[in-house]
Amino acid sequence: MKEYDIKLIALDLDRTTLDSKSLLSPRTKNAIEAAIRKGIHVIVATGRAFSALPADVYTIEGLKYVISSNGATVRDINTGEVIYGNCISGPALIRVIELLKQYDFMFEFFVDGYAYVEKSVYDNIDKTTFTEKHRKYIKETRTPVTGLLDFALQHKDAIENINVNFEDMNDKAAMKPVLAGLTGVTLTSSFDHNLELGGETTSKADAVNVLCRMFDIDPANVMACGDSPNDLAMLEFSGLPVAIGNAKDELKAAAKYVAPTNDEEGVAEAIEKFVLS
Repeated sequence: MKEYDIKLIALDLDRTTLDSKSLLSPRTKNAIEAAIRKGIHVIVATGRAFSALPADVYTIEGLKYVISSNGATVRDINTGEVIYGNCISGPALIRVIELLKQYDFMFEFFVDGYAYVEKSVYDNIDKTTFTEKHRKYIKETRTPVTGLLDFALQHKDAIENINVNFEDMNDKAAMKPVLAGLTGVTLTSSFDHNLELGGETTSKADAVNVLCRMFDIDPANVMACGDSPNDLAMLEFSGLPVAIGNAKDELKAAAKYVAPTNDEEGVAEAIEKFVLS
C-alpha cells in the first residue's frame, strides 16, 4: 500500500514547476499529464495574475483549474471563468492606499486577472536595478496606467493582490512591519525583492481547500510543491508538502520531502515518486 494516496496535486509555477528560464521541461509536462490521465486533479497555484500565465501552461493536456494571484481567484483555464474569488475588501484597500501614498516604491495592482503598474514606472523600468529577467517580465505582463492608486480605488471590489517592489533590501526590511500592521489584509512574498498584500483570508491554501471541497478530497490526499513564502500555507495544508531543492529554508522545514531543484526537474521527480510509481 502506498504511503500517500494522492488525489490532488497543487503546483507553484515560478522556480518550482518552471525552470530558471521560466520554461516547462518535457519531462515535467509529461509527468503532469500522466498524473492527470490517472485521474489526479492537477492544479497550478501561482502568485501571477491570470493574464501573466506563461504559454507553456496552456500546453498541458487536461489541465483545467488555475489558482492565481496567491489564491485570490480560481479560474477555469480554458474559459477564464472565475470559480472562486477572495479579493481585498474595499475598506482594507482604502487603508492600504492611504499608506502607500506616503511612499514611492514600485507598486503593482492585480485587477480582475490583469496586473497594472504606474505608467512612469513602466516607461523607466530599464533604469531600475531589477534584474534583466524581471524587467523583461514587467514589460511583457504589466499594463501601464496613469494614476495607479486612483485606478485601484475605481476598481476597489476587484483588487486581487498588491505587489510592493524594492530595489533596496533595507527598504523591504523597513516596510515589512509597516505593512504587517495593516488590518484586513495578509502579507506574503514570492520574490526576494517584493512584499505582497492579499485579502484577509486569501492564500493558496484557502483556494486549494475550495477545490478540495469541490472534488470531495481530504487534505491528507493533497501533494503541494513550492519554493517561496507564498507557498508555505499551501504546503502546511497538504498531506504531502514538497519543497523544491532551491526553496527557502522555511519551506524545506515544513516539507515531508525535499525534491531536486527546479532546474533538476524536482516537480517531475516528486510526481514520478509519489503518484506514478
